[in-house]
Amino acid sequence: MMLDEQKVEAFIERFMGDLAASAHAATVTVGEKLGLYKAMAEGGPQTPAELAARTGCEPRLVEEWMNAQAASDYCVHDPATDRYYLTPEQAFCLADDTSPAYVAPQMGIACALHKDEEHVRSAFTGKSTFGWHEHNHDLFDGLNRTSQVDYLPLIPEWIPALEDVEAKLRSRARVADVGCGYGVPTILLAEAYPGSVFAGFDYHSHSIDAARKAAAEAGVSDRVTFEVAAGADFPGEGYDLICTFDAIHDMGDPVDVARHIRESLAPDGTWLIVELNAGDSVEDNHNPLGRLLYSASTFICVPNALSQGTGRPLGAAAGEKRLKAMATDAGFTRFRRSAEAPFSIVLEARP
Repeated sequence: MMLDEQKVEAFIERFMGDLAASAHAATVTVGEKLGLYKAMAEGGPQTPAELAARTGCEPRLVEEWMNAQAASDYCVHDPATDRYYLTPEQAFCLADDTSPAYVAPQMGIACALHKDEEHVRSAFTGKSTFGWHEHNHDLFDGLNRTSQVDYLPLIPEWIPALEDVEAKLRSRARVADVGCGYGVPTILLAEAYPGSVFAGFDYHSHSIDAARKAAAEAGVSDRVTFEVAAGADFPGEGYDLICTFDAIHDMGDPVDVARHIRESLAPDGTWLIVELNAGDSVEDNHNPLGRLLYSASTFICVPNALSQGTGRPLGAAAGEKRLKAMATDAGFTRFRRSAEAPFSIVLEARP
């Protein structure tokens, strides 16, 4: 077999870039959790010793960490002064947890995937299944942290884009969040619309416990409940709004879940489907987001769905076309894209 030497070299260069990025992800998680990026943003140009003193960390480790950030263009090193600093743009993305572009916690999800490699390998070979509840808890915590940013457009943009929904929420709507996880968007809705009542459902008891705690801390427990229930059999009927936030693609039989959602809605109710902004074909997803979605889905979404007995999971990169087909198969007659964000599509299905 004849090999093109230049193509081999190009692939190795690509591979080394990916290997370096994979190793660098762990340094981002360390920096985010220890507050190193925040301290860099607040302190301006500083030496490793100064950052170490500011954060109470080991100076030599801080020095190596700062060099890793500089080599990855996650900070700037000034060789004339031997000081390191964040540009305003880097600080906006790495140090400001109120920013809509705060991406640092995303790396925690990538790190969590590596901790589950042995379990996923067993699922590949059929030795065992691997459900959502069996993941390392760092995954749940990482997703919860990113949710704080991912759902910032929910109240100002996504809800107003739905037909007749905001008016109902301002009076007294009944709302369900199916696959609610730690309950971040449910609580955001409860805070914004105090006249409505909300119920969150998830089969994962740890998430329900965390959601109840978060609701109590937010002071909305009087109008928000969280219960352990699966997507295909959560209780209640006559809901004005049922939401699935990046959840339907994880479920074992999404059409069955969608059918139960339809049956649980009021006649003029709405299903709000927030999903990842993937294309409809493999070729459409030949981009960084596609790489992320397919890789994460290999570890999280598809193993979980398979553990629930389905033969053809949607996966994280489901795409709007397949989501519409799922909703149509479940009996929904109206379906449209009502809004979108860089990483999300917001879909509206009605009976």
